[in-house]
Amino acid sequence: MHAHAGGPMSRRRFLTVSALSAGGAAVGGTALSGCALPVSTGVGGGGETVTVMAKAEDISPELIKQAQRDTGVRIVTVKHDITKLIAMLTSGNPPDLVRGVGAVDTAYFAARDVAENLDPYFAKSSVLTADDLDPVNDLWRYDGRTQGKGPRYGMVKDFSQDSMYWYNTAHFDEVGLDYPSESEPVTYEEWLERAKRLTRRKNGQTIVFGGSYNGLYEATNLSTLTAAAGGSLFSDDLSRIDFTAPAARKALGWYIEYCRTKVGPSVIQPDPNAWDGPTYQASRMAMTNSGYWLGGMINTDEKLAKASRLAPAPVFEGGPRVSPCQGGTGFWMPRKARNKDAAWRVFEWFFGEAPAKARAGGGWGIPSLKSLRPLMPAEQDYQRRVLRAQEAELAHFSVISFTPYITADGFKALFNQVAPAAMKGEISVDTLARRLNSTINEQLERGKEQVG
Repeated sequence: MHAHAGGPMSRRRFLTVSALSAGGAAVGGTALSGCALPVSTGVGGGGETVTVMAKAEDISPELIKQAQRDTGVRIVTVKHDITKLIAMLTSGNPPDLVRGVGAVDTAYFAARDVAENLDPYFAKSSVLTADDLDPVNDLWRYDGRTQGKGPRYGMVKDFSQDSMYWYNTAHFDEVGLDYPSESEPVTYEEWLERAKRLTRRKNGQTIVFGGSYNGLYEATNLSTLTAAAGGSLFSDDLSRIDFTAPAARKALGWYIEYCRTKVGPSVIQPDPNAWDGPTYQASRMAMTNSGYWLGGMINTDEKLAKASRLAPAPVFEGGPRVSPCQGGTGFWMPRKARNKDAAWRVFEWFFGEAPAKARAGGGWGIPSLKSLRPLMPAEQDYQRRVLRAQEAELAHFSVISFTPYITADGFKALFNQVAPAAMKGEISVDTLARRLNSTINEQLERGKEQVG
């Protein structure tokens, strides 16, 4: 698995691997030369300096100031960018902490031996203790074969079960439909039937989407649907995909039907807002496959919050109840980071202290520490109702392994090249399944060669 453990990482090998994240377009090595940023040697301004590669929304300038006050560590941020990250990793000058999405990034970086095993740090921490970690943090574990087991490589800042969906009761009332139960899941087929009835069109334009069901990523959405159909999208060793196997074929068929009927946004019918939040808020979407986190936005509009309900992830007839997290955004630490102890102090603070408590109270996600759950918003009746639905759903959480051999973006690019023809009815789902197998398996094979 770790063909290059201990030795310097081959830049060429990592670049070919990273090219997959650009959807197969090769990333020229020359374009990266000279991008590596100088990383602080550690001491400065009365304390350590830690370089964090993040997106603007991950850590605000106010939080950076607060970190220095609370921990004495100065944080320097670098804008998150996969190309720049690879340049920094291959030149031996990595950031000290890097933003990542547990559901799709853990195996990718762990298999390439560039992520630090954080078990020894967790073992010594009084802030982040094993018995307080919500099971969602298992998304950041990988044992070389299976996600969810083995060493911890990172932690989730907060999370949702991303196959759950919100619905607006006002739209159901308009068409005389019963509300979905808050505890008993509907079937995917029933969900789609309701979405068809809730969709409103005028002069050939969709003015209300009946329901949106795209998950966070095409790959995680399809692997979740496949698990709900009783199978697995990837082979046991995660190196192959088979859309012609019964469960994967059922999942793919359902998703293509969702796109074909145009009840919700898809690659052939994009949402002008680019994501569900503003469309749902504007009352132009009756159901949105967004987990608990969307409540942070919904709660800013009391009328909408009172009309909104959170429902369990649907099931396929006879299939298991499956309700994973398709995100799990957090941080990981590169193995060659210079300032690991200071980085760990920032990690503890970010995931277990002031910022974690503030996030828990905002309703933008379930805290990843069980001890912070009492801080979740519960003052209003509608917040308590959402909390009841969410707490019942936690029992159905599980980790669905994602392959280390392709990125979620690489999968998306390949899927979106081939799938629109089926969404438009130009090719059958069986033809699509075979085409997806050949294009995606080719990339998985390349990825496997690179990991060694």
